[in-house]
Amino acid sequence: MSKQSEPRWDEHAPGVLRLPSGRLVRGRGLRRPLDPVAPAPTYGVYLLGRQPPEVPWESRWLRWPDFRLPSDRADASALLTEAWERAATDRVEVACGGGRGRTGTALACLAVLDGVPPAEAVTYVRAHYDRHAVETPWQKRYVRRFA
Repeated sequence: MSKQSEPRWDEHAPGVLRLPSGRLVRGRGLRRPLDPVAPAPTYGVYLLGRQPPEVPWESRWLRWPDFRLPSDRADASALLTEAWERAATDRVEVACGGGRGRTGTALACLAVLDGVPPAEAVTYVRAHYDRHAVETPWQKRYVRRFA
């Protein structure tokens, strides 16, 4: 099955965020088990302080300690831009340990890439993904400055 014909995320499934362009991205906390009936991602971005376990789909790791910011901002920008681009055709998953702080921050950055004004991106993600997303003041500031 080609990427073009693979089914997208179910936009009503838990953790799935619909961006204004219509792209769908799933946010998830890695401490929770995968839903056995949900489709697997075709591409994953994992935001952790140490290397994540292997997964059977294509994935990238971004060193991002809990409650902090990415260790390498340039790498983060490039990786999130790639995730946003791939969300047009792939089932992209963005995940950290709990699925709120780092994942919410990354999803807000994807929203900025999708055209949401940086000052509104955290509110957008909280309204459409998780009301507790983006946990720290420095994560909020990171999103406002993300471009």
